Amino acid sequence: MPGRKINWRTITSAKSIAFTILGVLAAVIGLQGFMVPNHFLDGGVTGISILVMGLSDIHISLLLIIFNIPFLVIGFQKLGYTFGLRSVIAVCLLSVGMYWIDIPAFTEDKVLIAVFGGLFIGLGIGLVIRGGGVIDGLEVVGQYTERKSAFTSGEIILALNTLIILGAAFRFGIETAMYSILVYFTAMKTTNYVVDGFEEFTAMYVVSRKSDKIKILIRDDFRKGMTVFRGERGHLPDDISVPVDCDILMVLVTRLELYRLQESVQQIDPQAFVYVHSVKEVRGGIVSRRHGNSADSEP
Repeated sequence: MPGRKINWRTITSAKSIAFTILGVLAAVIGLQGFMVPNHFLDGGVTGISILVMGLSDIHISLLLIIFNIPFLVIGFQKLGYTFGLRSVIAVCLLSVGMYWIDIPAFTEDKVLIAVFGGLFIGLGIGLVIRGGGVIDGLEVVGQYTERKSAFTSGEIILALNTLIILGAAFRFGIETAMYSILVYFTAMKTTNYVVDGFEEFTAMYVVSRKSDKIKILIRDDFRKGMTVFRGERGHLPDDISVPVDCDILMVLVTRLELYRLQESVQQIDPQAFVYVHSVKEVRGGIVSRRHGNSADSEP
């Protein structure tokens, strides 16, 4: 069961408050200065609110609260009271900001509106998530439904946002809907960068008969830790060769380090089998930055 107690220490921490306030301000700039005056949508509850605002005279600040209520209830029940309270605070701050802060439109260029509107919205969503809450209740649905289905939260949110953008095409025209897709794409990428970090880690696996030399390369030249798995080489289709014990090396690298390490491994063993995959989150072990563009890791 999710936490029924509210952790006031984390809610009132300076880091959480700073991320939430900065995120709300960024979202207000994106909405007031770019998107709302031009009826551009980014999906989610903000997109629904802009769409309904175009069909009625209700102020967007009220719509943001109304449409977020059912998602916030789900957040309280399924994801914990601390998360739910943080999200309520963030949504209320966004609503107050949209009502009291008046920002004139920065530009009339539709491409600039789509790109920078998405950038500020994505920045706002990402910062609030870093603060422990959400300003768009649709993120709650994605996180909860992911646990109950075979689809990822990104796939679920994409499907729901597709329906919202189709509504924009019906109400505001195809051109606005197409620009809204650009807004959504920009916001999604910005959010991912803010939440996951610009230096996303990649797990690199190496299977080689010269694993001892490659261990020395990783340890001494790249100054990185590694995890060693015990495995066997020689299991190939249409091959009766006898399996040979080997070490499978796994090391965490940044995107900037990946190509250099791959090249170095190939110089030691051109026949080495190397494969990589993205890592969403790294915790524990040793992951420290040096000189601003490299990291030591010991999974």
